[in-house]
Parts: sequence; C-alpha cells; structure tokens
Amino acid sequence: MTTTKLTRRTLLKQGIARLKESPEVTQPGLEALELLGRALEVDREEIYRKLDAPVTATQAARYQGLLQRRLQGEPLQYITGFQDFMGLKFRVCPDVLIPRSDTETLVEWAVELLRREKFPFPPRVADVGTGSGAIAISIAKLVPGTEVWATEIDGKALEVARENARRLNASVRFCQGDMLAPLVGKKFHLIVSNPPYIPRGEIAQLPVSVREHEPLLALDGGEDGLLFYRRLAEEAPLFLFPGGYLLVEIGYNQRQAVEEIFLQAGFCEVTSRRDLAGRERCVGGYWPGA
Repeated sequence: MTTTKLTRRTLLKQGIARLKESPEVTQPGLEALELLGRALEVDREEIYRKLDAPVTATQAARYQGLLQRRLQGEPLQYITGFQDFMGLKFRVCPDVLIPRSDTETLVEWAVELLRREKFPFPPRVADVGTGSGAIAISIAKLVPGTEVWATEIDGKALEVARENARRLNASVRFCQGDMLAPLVGKKFHLIVSNPPYIPRGEIAQLPVSVREHEPLLALDGGEDGLLFYRRLAEEAPLFLFPGGYLLVEIGYNQRQAVEEIFLQAGFCEVTSRRDLAGRERCVGGYWPGA
C-alpha cells in the first residue's frame, strides 16, 4: 500500500481548484499562494524555491482552514493580516477598512501638491478618518519632513494605525476623535480624507467580503452617501491656511455632487482626478481664505 506524499505543490493545486469555486475570488492562483504562505509561515519566493518540499498533516489542515475562511467570504487581507499600499505593507484586521489601490490616486495627488506648492516648511497635513493609517503614513514616507496629523474616531482602528506607523518608521501624530474635532486650534496646508461614502441603502448590495467583514463605520456615508463631504467642506476652512487644499476620495458616481458641495462652501479651482481604471476617484479644492 502506498500513500501520496503531501507537498507544497499538491496543496497549491488543491487551493487553486477550491478557490475557483468562489465568484468573489478573481485571482485564485495568487490567493492560493498567499494563503499557503500564511499556513506555512514562509513567503511566496520560498514556496516557489521548494515547491516539492513535503508538508505536515498539521500544515495541510491549517491551509484547508484558511481556504475555508476565504470561501466563506472573509477578505484575503484579513486572513493574511497585511495589505500592500504605495509600496508599503500595512497590517490590517476587521477593525480597519482594507486600503485599496484606488486610494493611491488620492495619495499621489497629495504628494504632487506638497512637492509643487511653495508651502512654508514643514508643510502640515491632516488625514481625517485615517483607519489603518495608510494615507497619512504614505505621505509621511514619500514627503520627508512633512508634519502629518491623523484623526480617527474608533480607538481600535487607531491602535492599528499607530502600530503601522511604528513598523514603517513613519512620523505621524495620531488623535482620537470625530473628523477634525481633535485638531481644533491647528491650521493645515492640506487636508485629505477617504471618508465613508456608500449610501446607507446600498450597503446590503455590497459583496459579502465587504458588507459582512469590513467596518460599517468606514462604509456608511449616510442616506445619500454625501454626509461626510458636507461636513468636511463646512469644517475644513476653519482648519486650512489661506492657499491650502482639501482632497477627498469619492464614489464612482459622486463627482458632480461633491464638486458642487465644495463650490458652495467657498472652495476654488475645484477639480477631479481619475484612477488607473479611468474612474473619477478624487475631488479637490483650493481654499482662498476668508
């Protein structure tokens, strides 16, 4: 009687086959590889170097458990514990929204302004609703010397952001509180935010991986999805130096509405930016001063 030896290659093939069953998994090969690395506690390069290395029954069982979690809709990033963003690796968990590549458009725009505008040095930036800290930390790393502040209403999310800043050796000042309230008395050259913008009635239609696993606090943008844009446009002028900017991420169909909100609040040169897929992803405005 012979038994089939379990190897990394065998498990990888099994994982790809199982993940192909899920309509939410668009890259079964990549995800199977990531989950195998998590189960074996090695990186993907190590797996490829030794594809025919044997695995234990315990490791195989751990891998099957991770696959099952993914098939039940849990996001890959929460299972592995990390997400890449702007070339940096951020720790993520269900307490924070998973940073998306779309949001890199917002960071790139902020970095462009910080490098182009002749702000007094050091320029001061506020990230409102920082979550994992991805936006604030990326700006701090990409534009050294910038004084970066970040606010977050949820204490658990703030712990994650602080941990990411420590891991990535980024200088960011974190404050707990609602929107800009923790920063009363301070002025900034640039305020950025990826606020909750999903209309409340549409949350039930989101993919399972989002609606059942990511924090509702980071998704719910009120009845029409525009609640936080109105608040930011109203409050930001109190915190901006004349000549400062407000930049926000938006939903796919919100450009016109957000631009109108900014214009009504007194912002000038209101414009938008598209992401790599060509979708209007961000809106920004210049604050001329009172």
